[in-house]
Amino acid sequence: MKIDQSTVRKGFELMCTAKTLSEKYEAHKEVTSKYVHATSRGHEAIQLALGMQLKPQDFVAPYYRDDSILLGMGITPYELMLHIFAKKDEPFSGGRTYYSHPSLNRPDMPKIPHQSSATGMQAIPMTGVAMGMQYKEIEGLAEDLNGENPVSVCSIGDAACTEGEFSEALQMAALKQLPILYLVQDNEWDISASADEIRAQDMAYYARGFKGVEVYSIDGSDFEESYNTIQKVLKLIRTERRPFLIHAKVPLLGHHTSGVRMEFYRDDLDEHALRDPYPKIKELARSVGIDEADLINFEAETKKLVDQVYEDAFNAEDPDPASLLDHYFAPTPITEEKGEREPKGKQKTVMVDCALFAVRELMEKHPEALLYGQDVGARLGGVFREAATLGKKFGENRVFNTPIMEAFIIGSTVGMSAVGLKPIVEVQFADYIWPGLNQLFTELSRSNYLSNGKWPVSSVIRVPIGAYGSGGPYHSSSVESVVTNIRGIKVVYPSTGADLKGLMKAAYYDPNPVLILEHKGLYWSKIKGTEGAMSVEPDSDYVIPIGKARIVQEADQDKIDSGESVTVITYGMGVYWATAAAKNYPGAVEIIDLRTLSPLDTDAIYGAAKKHSKVLLVTEESIEASFTLGLAGRIQRECFEYLDAPVAIVGAIDTPAIPLHSDLEFALLPNADKVGEALRELIEY
Repeated sequence: MKIDQSTVRKGFELMCTAKTLSEKYEAHKEVTSKYVHATSRGHEAIQLALGMQLKPQDFVAPYYRDDSILLGMGITPYELMLHIFAKKDEPFSGGRTYYSHPSLNRPDMPKIPHQSSATGMQAIPMTGVAMGMQYKEIEGLAEDLNGENPVSVCSIGDAACTEGEFSEALQMAALKQLPILYLVQDNEWDISASADEIRAQDMAYYARGFKGVEVYSIDGSDFEESYNTIQKVLKLIRTERRPFLIHAKVPLLGHHTSGVRMEFYRDDLDEHALRDPYPKIKELARSVGIDEADLINFEAETKKLVDQVYEDAFNAEDPDPASLLDHYFAPTPITEEKGEREPKGKQKTVMVDCALFAVRELMEKHPEALLYGQDVGARLGGVFREAATLGKKFGENRVFNTPIMEAFIIGSTVGMSAVGLKPIVEVQFADYIWPGLNQLFTELSRSNYLSNGKWPVSSVIRVPIGAYGSGGPYHSSSVESVVTNIRGIKVVYPSTGADLKGLMKAAYYDPNPVLILEHKGLYWSKIKGTEGAMSVEPDSDYVIPIGKARIVQEADQDKIDSGESVTVITYGMGVYWATAAAKNYPGAVEIIDLRTLSPLDTDAIYGAAKKHSKVLLVTEESIEASFTLGLAGRIQRECFEYLDAPVAIVGAIDTPAIPLHSDLEFALLPNADKVGEALRELIEY
């Protein structure tokens, strides 16, 4: 199909702008390279072909050298120049992240959720966007756009496609037939590794192995071919709602980044220069009747414009250091305990049922709520039956199984949240969370902060945790020390059914990512001494603010006044070990259940330490290099002058894994006797 003159003119003008910006950065590299950047030089044709055809309802993830996509969408040269200098008013992050790491939420432009430059990571969140689009359409929640249905676009480099997470994304797109375009820009380089070193095949060949993904391979330096292919594919996705991959061969005419320069390692620069898209689009412009004088004049005008915006941006205001902590978390509406915790006339129920009832109530009330993960569908309802009946009640669009892909389960919530949904997802065991940490750390936790508050990720991630019933080395781990070190997420660890339900509701309404760690040994209160985990199910309005501890039992005032009291600060199974041990010291032990591990209720922690002057911490984890050891350090730092003894800790014996045999498991774990001995030593100190 022949391309019209107005489209070619716009493409030329934008490509001229992109090229001139790149040349300006290079001419002033001593200044512009203060903050590492990459540009689209060589990739401009395919990027502009995409950016010019996206609509405001679309979502796109430009990669770290995709500034031409941004220009095609309507981002101005001045905004890009503000971005390269990390200025306060740059539109994406307010100076917090690299050039061409955009995030955008303007009503009149395509939407860009935050994504990192960690290789291949954007594929999962953007597939989550497409999955969310499909969900809304099936459930009747999508806006009627007269057939101009939204598209999710994941832009990615060919080298990044060798990441396993890209395969997870393709697998899910093919399985569910999602409305997504994967735009793969292939310049035949990693950083210093060339294509023949790093891949068995290009992505056009690879993607054809995924049934139901239609693949095009094109010359991405040819604007006309690129524009027509993008136009055709976007139209098909808008109408047929299925996945496509465009593999675009492009030259790399700029440096990998400003800090890794092409002359360091490349010997193919002359060959790549022969495929420069800029001379090609100029020739195309001439062929459709655009005067040579118009081309020359625009080049001169663009140089003047770029020179001016360089000066303006360089002199623009820098970020205010006082804003450093802004958007750490998005504000939550749940700030106080509400609802009825113990409605009259109800019998106590097990903890796992409180979770089930909480999710059921949320899904009954909110059509944007959905649940997915491994084995949670109607056939099983979760390996712990924590989702029993939900699949049958709400159907397979709202409750469904995923493949075995923890990275996708966690990372897809970024996209789901971006389109206005409220995903509740499950990782089957805490031991299996490790493949998902890349997404949790790199994408979820930083989205709100690095997008300057534009894209908080609202997701609830349920994680059964802890040692129970000889689960052995792959089903028994505690991971709180790892996840509490990820800033930008919230971590709760309830020890009763009432707390689990109240915190589950609070997590759902919280606009930030929340991990709920649920101890398997407390689910049914089958372990002697854990009967307290059973509780009367709170009413449907019950919520507990995240970050508030609970006093399980108080010490007598006379014991406190005489200096004979101790506070035990714990969570999860530790609550029950401490409760059993405290029976031997009537009136002398206060027990605090943290309930939330991040953010911590420091008022409760430090207040208890100052009141009792002796502190015992109890954890199921081993002590060394742990969350609890860090907590001990904080208490000693903040309360040292109030303490009458060093902060004591009871934890598991430090081993590489939890052994299978029940006697070995028992020997490794804390118990009431071990806690009791520590209490005795502390009281007698």
